[in-house]
Amino acid sequence: MVSTGVRDATSVATTSAWKRMRYWVIAHAVDDFYQGLVPASIPFFVLERHYSYVAASGLALAAALGSSLPQPVLGLLADRWRLLWLAPAGVAVAGLGAGLAGLAPTYPMVWMLLLLSGIGVAAFHPSAGRDARRDAGNSASAMSLFAAGGSVGFFLAPALATPALVSYGVSATAFFIPPAVLMGFVLWRYQLRHSTGALAARSTVGHDRWVPFLVLTAIAVVRAIISFGLSTFIALYWINSLGGARSLGGAALTAFMAGGVAGTLLGGRIADRIGMLRTVQIGSVAAIPALVTLRIVPDPQLGLAVAVLTGVTVNIPFAVLVKLGQDYLPNRPGTAAGVTLGLAVSAGGLFVPVLGTIADHQGPQAVLTTLCFVPVVAVGLAMILPHPANRG
Repeated sequence: MVSTGVRDATSVATTSAWKRMRYWVIAHAVDDFYQGLVPASIPFFVLERHYSYVAASGLALAAALGSSLPQPVLGLLADRWRLLWLAPAGVAVAGLGAGLAGLAPTYPMVWMLLLLSGIGVAAFHPSAGRDARRDAGNSASAMSLFAAGGSVGFFLAPALATPALVSYGVSATAFFIPPAVLMGFVLWRYQLRHSTGALAARSTVGHDRWVPFLVLTAIAVVRAIISFGLSTFIALYWINSLGGARSLGGAALTAFMAGGVAGTLLGGRIADRIGMLRTVQIGSVAAIPALVTLRIVPDPQLGLAVAVLTGVTVNIPFAVLVKLGQDYLPNRPGTAAGVTLGLAVSAGGLFVPVLGTIADHQGPQAVLTTLCFVPVVAVGLAMILPHPANRG
């Protein structure tokens, strides 16, 4: 009878945790939708407003700067104070900035609005990662689902935005403002109901291991360079190099993002079976042949399947890096989440102007050729990562 009661209590607690995680999964999807909306809209800025490749990559840079530079400070603040409003406000600002960018008449205004959108993204990740870990407890699968929520947002951006942008032009970004405002309000209400005293009860659970965490961060940056590079230039590669239609270019970006969702979920399952470190190593190695195949495939329609496969391999380590980062910094879950979900991802966008210069001189196909060599760095770094201490 006692064991049955304990089992029933555990089942109830698990069900409750999964119900609470729904808010974080949806909020993460909405927030990262606007990160995905930036690369989805960039080809239309190029085609409609005749921006150069360097100017287009500058728009990706603006979003990356906004979401990367404030991240360390926001992570420290989230670990020190509750700041329940930070994640809801971040979602709203991310959507307002990205949505209004398509209405802005000049390049500097577009750039500033995308910078503001990036700052909103930066505000969301540290506190959301901290509180999602709070609600997930010790469930690795729940945290993997939270990470996958961001990948879903990236995926939905080109899938939903491309038809609107094709039909109405770049000003159609304004159609996507309401979900951000609504999600910000819903998440704020949720935080007020479920976060009372949560951080006050948090105790020290181990010592922080900064050197392994920095190595892990470098791996996350490498992965983000590949992801940002493909997100920014894969549609232009399909249109200008493979001769596909604009809609097919958007389909290629959607295929890559869909593969990213599958890869994020697959990475969590693999890690449960063979361990987090081996999962990071396998994903880093597998990205190399996938990228080479994507570069040499001659047919734009056949290439869609390869784009899915590439998205899977590039994103296998993603959810694992989030959880592994929090295991390396058990006393700073907000900082760890802010870096792995925010700073490292955004830092990858800082390299996009370099890729834009390559594209201006040699075309988008040269960008994909360059990206084939980038995973080698991640492979080397993954081999020296130590096992994390167990978290209770």
